[in-house]
Parts: sequence; C-alpha cells; structure tokens
Amino acid sequence: MNDGSHDVDSGMSVLDDAGEEVGTVATVEGDTAYVDLDPGLADEVKSGLGFGDTDEDTYALRDEMVDTVDDDVHLHGEH
Repeated sequence: MNDGSHDVDSGMSVLDDAGEEVGTVATVEGDTAYVDLDPGLADEVKSGLGFGDTDEDTYALRDEMVDTVDDDVHLHGEH
C-alpha cells in the first residue's frame, strides 16, 4: 500500500479523522495492509471506520479508507 509518497509499513499507528489512534499496522502483504485494531474499540466504532466484521484479529485496510500517510496512517472520516 502506497499513497504515492509514503509506504505503509508494519508497526505504523493508524489514526482516525480526529487524530486518535485506533490501531497499528500488523503486517503488509503485497498491496494490502492489515490493521490490528485497539481491543478497546467498540464494535460500532470499528464499523464506522469501515472495518466490517469484528470477529477478525486483523482487518484489511482498503486504499479508499486512507486519507494520508506520513509517520502514521490517517483514515478518512467517512467510509
């Protein structure tokens, strides 16, 4: 996964549109990053972030979910 100027790497923080950390990039396979979400996040918050099924351990991060990538991965507010 690449936003054109920065690659997404494992260990990067994933932030919501308010700048709050919601998880960490667990691994990157090909062009897909998988996020380990904060276990304290409520299911409604996970769904609102666009992460669908909450029974998974990690969640695929889709390109359309990402706003920007710098030292962290910043998500869009609406998915």
